[in-house]
Amino acid sequence: MSPQDSLARREHFHHLLTTMQPYDTTESTYQKRMLDLLSVDGDPFSRNHFQPGHFTASSFVLHPTENKLLLIFHGKLHRWLQPGGHIDPEDLNVIEAARREVEEETGMTDVVLHQEGIFDIDIHEIPPLRQDPAHEHFDVRFLFRAQSPHFQAGSDAKDARWFSLDAINETESDQSVMRAVAKLSKGQ
Repeated sequence: MSPQDSLARREHFHHLLTTMQPYDTTESTYQKRMLDLLSVDGDPFSRNHFQPGHFTASSFVLHPTENKLLLIFHGKLHRWLQPGGHIDPEDLNVIEAARREVEEETGMTDVVLHQEGIFDIDIHEIPPLRQDPAHEHFDVRFLFRAQSPHFQAGSDAKDARWFSLDAINETESDQSVMRAVAKLSKGQ
């Protein structure tokens, strides 16, 4: 990525972060920490930036009828989560990274941004793995709507499934997915 492209990605992301309205105090804290990370030296979008971590991109994908959410069964974490992952150097911005992750993990290429801007943010710890030290993922999440209900689980996904919003629970998923479900249920 050229220095100009890198600067454009940072500026685009800074705009997205500063214009989002946090859902609660947790997201407000995450927003401040993300803005702090965005201002550090180095490349906080790189998967090799470990202090305190790096940005990742995820997608909540609504069924075409908007009454279900597509979740993947994450192979390493053994939980039902939204598609997402690391931001690659060739991703022009975090929205495109989130869209690419949907395609890699579900095969869906026909998703459209359902809500302008950031839908949700989360920061979570990643334990040491292989040569990587413990660090945090600063996850930026967007809301997409599928044009078709057809998908195929791929890459990190052991399985993928449409869930009605009232069938998603924290036991099989996690607290951040439940926050997204609450937002969708309230129509945010």
